[in-house]
Amino acid sequence: MPDPERPEGPGGYDPVGPRPHEAMSPTGQGGVMDLALEEAESLEKVPGPDTGPREKARSLWSDAWHQLRRNPVFIVSSLMILFLVVISIWPQLIASGDPLHCDLSKSQQGSQPGHPFGYDTQGCDVYTRTVYGARASITVGVCATLGAALLGSALGGLAGFFGGWGDALLSRVADIFFGIPVVLGGLVFLSVVTSTTVWPVVGFIVLLGWPQIARIARGSVITAKQNDYVQAARALGAGNARMMLRHVAPNAVAPVIVVATIALGTYIALEATLSFLGVGLRPPTVSWGIDISNAASQIRNAPHMLVYPAGALSLTVLAFIMLGDAVRDALDPKLR
Repeated sequence: MPDPERPEGPGGYDPVGPRPHEAMSPTGQGGVMDLALEEAESLEKVPGPDTGPREKARSLWSDAWHQLRRNPVFIVSSLMILFLVVISIWPQLIASGDPLHCDLSKSQQGSQPGHPFGYDTQGCDVYTRTVYGARASITVGVCATLGAALLGSALGGLAGFFGGWGDALLSRVADIFFGIPVVLGGLVFLSVVTSTTVWPVVGFIVLLGWPQIARIARGSVITAKQNDYVQAARALGAGNARMMLRHVAPNAVAPVIVVATIALGTYIALEATLSFLGVGLRPPTVSWGIDISNAASQIRNAPHMLVYPAGALSLTVLAFIMLGDAVRDALDPKLR
């Protein structure tokens, strides 16, 4: 019997549709079956295949930053480096003394209240000198890395993009620099320099560090310029400058950033080595390498003179190497 409260359409069609407790479902064999109220409501709530919002595609840099934020190695190393940068700019935040103020009556004495690291041979506070020594090491590392990265990227990128005799000349010049031992070259180059600033050391590191960056940049540019989008831009009439700056460089800079980040820690260790040998930074500049050199002969009588500056140097180099490894893992799709 038709329900008088529910109108029927032409041919007995019910425009309102079945009530939930009267819902029908096909059985798969040509018939239908009654559904309970709860089952009918659950069918109405089943979402379609494409109802959810789609995640926006991320670029290489945004995807790398997304991964870095979830990498504990990156977080720990970044916090360590941030702390080192802050104390290198404002060492007075955690050290109120003067690193050049010495008292010979306290020579090689151990830890005392207000002087937790003790005193060195000249009676200088080891804690204050360790804190102030971060400035020279961070300055040398950052400036040398920026100089080597800019020079090496420019020369290697141009050689890889244009090729020809310029590429061959750059490769042979780089081979000559690769054949120079770093420590021996520093002894020869810096022994004739009388300046007590950090710039001769920075210049020497840039001089011997750019070939490594140039070789990495050259190979990365050669790979990037063979991609289809670069060939399409060339076919559309784009000039060399536009292709280099808009298409090749943004896709070839990632390996350079990785190598430069790891090299920064190596340059800090190199500065300490040259200062230890007496040809790097020189007094009155405060440096971890100088303090380690002064403490080497007194390691049995006053080991605290060596432990603290050497520990600070090791932690700094380790922080930058950890940062470089994290950046490499984030920027290299093959390692994911």
